[in-house]
Amino acid sequence: MARITFDSTIPVLRIFCVEKARAFYVDYLGFAVDWEHRFEPDLPLYMQVSRDGMVLHLTEHHGDATPGSRIFVRIRGIDALHAEITGRNDRYLRPGIDDAPWGGRVMELTDPFGNRLCFAEAEPEPDA
Repeated sequence: MARITFDSTIPVLRIFCVEKARAFYVDYLGFAVDWEHRFEPDLPLYMQVSRDGMVLHLTEHHGDATPGSRIFVRIRGIDALHAEITGRNDRYLRPGIDDAPWGGRVMELTDPFGNRLCFAEAEPEPDA
């Protein structure tokens, strides 16, 4: 019997405005646009953005995803990400880092479409 392996998971998030999506995911969070697809020039956009191993699909298509979804992202370097994004001095987006009830620390952001991104860093392993 063949062994089953899962290579990756790519969350699909609903967006309603390409300009606002670019401002949040590219300009604010530092993602790069990998590719974009439209069936015709005036039809909804479906695009992939990525940063440092994290890949997201953003879609304007009705039915592709539920607005207001939440994704949980394991991260190393939460302090560096926090410093980077708060250093942009966005007047509306200034998240904090909180202690998680399960251990570790979290930083939560909400995109312009109500999707929530929870970046979570585990507590460091104690020295053996």
